[in-house]
Amino acid sequence: MSAGLDPLAHLVATARYFEDFRVGERFNLPSRTMTEALFAAFQLASGDNHPIHYDVEYCRAKGHPGLLAHGFQVAIQTCAGAGILAHQMGEALLGFLEQSARFVRPVHAGDTLYPSLTLSEARVQRTTGVLTFASHVANQRGETVLEGQQRYLLRRRAAA
Repeated sequence: MSAGLDPLAHLVATARYFEDFRVGERFNLPSRTMTEALFAAFQLASGDNHPIHYDVEYCRAKGHPGLLAHGFQVAIQTCAGAGILAHQMGEALLGFLEQSARFVRPVHAGDTLYPSLTLSEARVQRTTGVLTFASHVANQRGETVLEGQQRYLLRRRAAA
């Protein structure tokens, strides 16, 4: 490593503590078009072999226009690390506590998803705080396909 290189100077975003976040802040995540290749990759990772996700003719026989995305495949689009949020949490992030998801509409191969996380609650604790984010995914028609929430445990700024 070069003597003048400081790896910590190559951060993507300025780190924030619990107190630096504000209820109502929205964090958009990168959009992604769901492709048959992504469906196949998810099948390999998850081991899910139900034909509704991988057999076009089965899907059509069930009234779908094409392959149907697995619910978890839609939920992972809200991964905080895909955007700037996880970088802003930085070293203050102690843990990902929980998540929930409700699947509102089907997602098919060819749909483009637009995920976001909006800070809905900030609960102060003694030395930490819990941030609750409303998770939302819309498709290219602006229809909600997923809604849920995620909770993270962050350090509070040290007392002066």
